[in-house]
Amino acid sequence: STTDDNEMVVNAFEVKGKIDYDKLVDKFGSKLISPDLLKRLEAQTVGKGRVPFLHRFLRRDIFFSHRDLSLLLDCAEQGRPFYLYTGRGPSSAAMHLGHLVPFLFTQWLQQAFDC
Repeated sequence: STTDDNEMVVNAFEVKGKIDYDKLVDKFGSKLISPDLLKRLEAQTVGKGRVPFLHRFLRRDIFFSHRDLSLLLDCAEQGRPFYLYTGRGPSSAAMHLGHLVPFLFTQWLQQAFDC
């Protein structure tokens, strides 16, 4: 049926159906990236002259939610140290091209925050 064909399925093995991003945010316990959060990030990165632009995944709304980005920015704004953690080690036997996404963004964060 049409309802079944449009049912959202997002897991480690497939993404199908009509994607409801608000449901994803709720399901995975993340928060939407707001314009205010982007302004804070831009001020702490581009504004400090470390990178010329926000990361393309942010500019193009490829990344739409986050966990703890506001905490990272709190630390940066207060001059406190913080660490970056991707949750994926490069020595994993199950590495695939999709893992490049968090690695590219983490690399940008390292450059943007002079880590």
